[in-house]
Amino acid sequence: MRRDGGRVIAGVAGGIADHLGVDAFRVRVVFMVLAALAGAGVLAYGLLWFFCPPGRDTAPPGPGERRQAYGLALVGLVAMSVVGFATSGTPAAYLVPFVFVVIGASLVWREFDTSHSTPRTPLLTWTRFIGGALLVIGGLVVIVLAGDRSFGGLSTTLLAVVATLIGVVLLTVPLWMRMWRALNEERAARIRNAEREEIASHLHDSVLQTLALIQKQAGRPEEVARLARSQERELRGWLFGDPAQRAGSLSASLQEVGAEVEDHYGIEVDVITVGDLRPEDEPAAQRRRWAALVAATREALINAAKHSGERKVDVYGEVTDDQVEVFVRDRGIGFDPELVDGDRHGITRSITARMHRADGEATIDSAPGRGTNVRLVMPRESGGGHADPDGGSVDKGAGQTGSAGTADNTSGAGRPSHLDAGQTREAS
Repeated sequence: MRRDGGRVIAGVAGGIADHLGVDAFRVRVVFMVLAALAGAGVLAYGLLWFFCPPGRDTAPPGPGERRQAYGLALVGLVAMSVVGFATSGTPAAYLVPFVFVVIGASLVWREFDTSHSTPRTPLLTWTRFIGGALLVIGGLVVIVLAGDRSFGGLSTTLLAVVATLIGVVLLTVPLWMRMWRALNEERAARIRNAEREEIASHLHDSVLQTLALIQKQAGRPEEVARLARSQERELRGWLFGDPAQRAGSLSASLQEVGAEVEDHYGIEVDVITVGDLRPEDEPAAQRRRWAALVAATREALINAAKHSGERKVDVYGEVTDDQVEVFVRDRGIGFDPELVDGDRHGITRSITARMHRADGEATIDSAPGRGTNVRLVMPRESGGGHADPDGGSVDKGAGQTGSAGTADNTSGAGRPSHLDAGQTREAS
């Protein structure tokens, strides 16, 4: 940003010096040298003046710095004129009026640029503004009159029109710039105000309502914890989620399943996913397989909520190029899979058989006092069933349902009537 209170002409050199951490004198010397190179320094200074907004500094420059800056600017303009006249052969009839146009435009721009921030006497402001305008108009008139002799192919009328347009642009650029910046500031203010209103509405509709419910349920710690956990999940999703990308994805489905079990059973479910995929972008057969994976995860979570005795369950999902793995882990009472009653079908049908029918695998690891881990693996491409020794194909779901039933109907040694295949949750 340019210097505002500490400007000498436009504050460009001072702003560059502040940004680079160097002395402003060195920057001004560079502009002076560049001015001698066909006016490159003057053009660069004008463009930076045009595009860089003023800063917020208020310290004015010292008298010595001001005199030094004016001296360097004068040397740069003289060097530009001399070098242009000596090297390009441009007549002085064009160079001298051009210098006056530059000086006049600088006066007008500076008055427009400082009138909104620096208190000035009206007489001094109008004097500089009118003087700058006269310099611009006079310089362009001289150039047009000189062009009548030198540019025989162009009519004086055409040159006058072009000069008039140039003069109007030079004199009104500050107005357009101020209007453009004001519009940008107004637009930014509207956006900020809309965001504040959106945040206020969301907090009123969600957080404040939940706090009111918590006050009413103050005597029920479990209900208070459930409400707080649900509000935390919703607020995190609103602050950090990306609904446009997550809607319909496998990760979003796992998050929804975890939230559902949390709300219905009053436990805490932490869901972490690495990688993601969008089932809706895949064939119908593949979509059914991902639906089976999500459903099996849900059943594993429900079993953990009902039978583990733990108030927290972890879910970890990882999507790779070859397969998708989901682990459900609780650190509850656990059970011995060998002691599960044969008539328990929750794990067998809802988890193991469901995964096998979709060409997936389910592995349950549990022991009394060690919690339960449930591992679900679903390949990214359907295998089409297992090949038998005779070269035929055996349906995976039909061929393994029975064995899955014995392994997955794990009710737990200590609680056979309650661990309805319950402790076999997909572990992470």
